[in-house]
Amino acid sequence: MGNRHAQIDEQLAPAIQAIWECGFDTFTCCQDLAESNADWPEKLPHMAEWVESRRGWMLIDFPVDSGLAFLSAVANAGPRDAFYVRMTHWAAPDAWDVKLKPMDAAMFQEELPSRFGLRLLQVSFPGYDLPELTRRLHEHAAGRSVPPAPADWSTVGR
Repeated sequence: MGNRHAQIDEQLAPAIQAIWECGFDTFTCCQDLAESNADWPEKLPHMAEWVESRRGWMLIDFPVDSGLAFLSAVANAGPRDAFYVRMTHWAAPDAWDVKLKPMDAAMFQEELPSRFGLRLLQVSFPGYDLPELTRRLHEHAAGRSVPPAPADWSTVGR
């Protein structure tokens, strides 16, 4: 799209294009974390449970500022429904896994002293949320938002 070129997993391509159309930057993405990392347990047996738990889960990595803007755009472009609760509350059934990842520059240049910085916001979500995620991104790109309203927090005990 435009001056952006990347190899993107087929299922995520429409969402990544919508993300870029909204002006958000991405680093990487994965349409099925278990499938992508299926060989890990052979080399890293301690990862077997994690790999299996990620079956059907997708991931998009963002620079921190773009990731935060992405989350705000998606939240504001739809109702505060079960999708919204999954993306915002850690205790919701199938809650999105959103992590800020400090990275050490020495991981990439081992001759350097350690110097940590916040560079990566990682968003992982169940694959069944992809259509609604993409729809909300298109709504945001079109300048449409949903007025704030109370959410149903009953699935998280509120």
